[in-house]
Amino acid sequence: MQSHADQIVQALKEKRLRVTPQRFAVYANLLDRTDHPTAEQILGDLNRDAPMSSQATVYSSLQALYKAGLVREVLLEEGVRRYDANVAPHHHFRCETCGTIEDIAWDEIRDLSVGGVDRYEVTVYGQCERCAATLAAQGLPHKPDLSQT
Repeated sequence: MQSHADQIVQALKEKRLRVTPQRFAVYANLLDRTDHPTAEQILGDLNRDAPMSSQATVYSSLQALYKAGLVREVLLEEGVRRYDANVAPHHHFRCETCGTIEDIAWDEIRDLSVGGVDRYEVTVYGQCERCAATLAAQGLPHKPDLSQT
């Protein structure tokens, strides 16, 4: 049975990526989370205990992992790139109240039967269960009033 570290090293080598401590740390960080972090959030995590990475190193590691197909970029907000180590086809849910991002299994949304579609990704917006319950307990509607925006 391979250790988590050995699996990371093997995945990097299979994609012909040089295994550096920083690249290893960035990929390991992404594999251990499901919140679709930004590069800045990853940098903060990596440097929390002892500074070891620069912003440029994190960005270059993410780009190398993306080009190799080990991570995907998730664009849910204009101008904000988030990263996900789950490269299997799936969709996303984003809570409009707290900002939580959750994966939605691919088969939970029916295939689009439009001619010529090669791929697609759906992002569903609303309130997560926690926020919907909080709003309901306060007697507030769970759907934001978009008419005033």
